[in-house]
Amino acid sequence: MGYHRAGFDEIVGIDIEPQPDYPFKFWQLDAIYAASDWDLTLFDLVHASPPCQAHSALTKGTNHGRQYPDLIGTLRDALTVESDTPFIIENVAGAPIRKDLLLCGEMFGLSVIRHRYFEYNNGIEAPYAPHVKHRGRVRGWRHGQYYDGPYLAVYGDGGGKGTVTEWQEAMGIDWTENRKSIAEAIPPAYTEYIGQQFLEQN
Repeated sequence: MGYHRAGFDEIVGIDIEPQPDYPFKFWQLDAIYAASDWDLTLFDLVHASPPCQAHSALTKGTNHGRQYPDLIGTLRDALTVESDTPFIIENVAGAPIRKDLLLCGEMFGLSVIRHRYFEYNNGIEAPYAPHVKHRGRVRGWRHGQYYDGPYLAVYGDGGGKGTVTEWQEAMGIDWTENRKSIAEAIPPAYTEYIGQQFLEQN
């Protein structure tokens, strides 16, 4: 949605799982296969968001020995070898990507912190975005104590999490009421910012 708002004409989404809430053209495919087999020169820009659970601090604390796939290196290699099309990889702080850009909800006046890092490849110049100081805590229960604050925790179900409407407003997402879809998303303001910078450069 962010790239659409930035001015890109056609958005194509790919995921190995069905995504019935996705608001644009969608193909249910293995992204590694698509990166290796498609003519990516048909696209102006590829944005890749590999699964983050293998590197997320939240997941590592609760996975009880469960192993999650780490597809970042394989996907990066496929995108690099198969095409000169510019691409961006997005993931969490613990992921093995270059930290070319950090975006935070506070930079866009959102009620989430949601730090995400972006690695830029194939000649894209990463924009500068100064990290804005947080205004307070994330609202909810922590170890038996309730904390108030200007931010929502948009994941899970317990711990004083917000309503679906609060999540939608906090993330800037209005096309789905599915908690799982919202929780797995990044705010479209992030990709709108990146898309605007890319279009200005190209």
